[in-house]
Amino acid sequence: MTIFWLVLAVVLGVVEACTPQLVSIWFAVGALSGCVTSLLTDKIYIQIIVFVVVTVVMLILTRPLAKRLTKTSKTHTNSDRYIGKTAVVVTKIDNLSASGQVKVDNSVWSARSTENEVIDKDTKVVVKAIEGVKLIVEKI
Repeated sequence: MTIFWLVLAVVLGVVEACTPQLVSIWFAVGALSGCVTSLLTDKIYIQIIVFVVVTVVMLILTRPLAKRLTKTSKTHTNSDRYIGKTAVVVTKIDNLSASGQVKVDNSVWSARSTENEVIDKDTKVVVKAIEGVKLIVEKI
């Protein structure tokens, strides 16, 4: 069983290394504890109990800290100021052909309509959202 626990710990460690967030580190530590326990006793149920208890304790003690340290925040840009403004369509908006541009505050942006409707050139629209580098607009 020692080899089983050691292989499990290594596999879980590799999985952890391949993920951007903390996912399996607690289970890897639990598997290492199971490995150490297997050196002390041959009773599998004790090894499993140690694995479960160590994993749960690690989760309880370190998960809040890990969440705080890996917390991502949304970076606001000045492009948010366009939401709610009126724009003019400079190139016909057609979501199916992935075409369309609007001009808002002297800036030209790629645009898509909210309701997948075709919006003709020179139509006034209101900016509802920004997704990536595209304004999501709705006909006024």
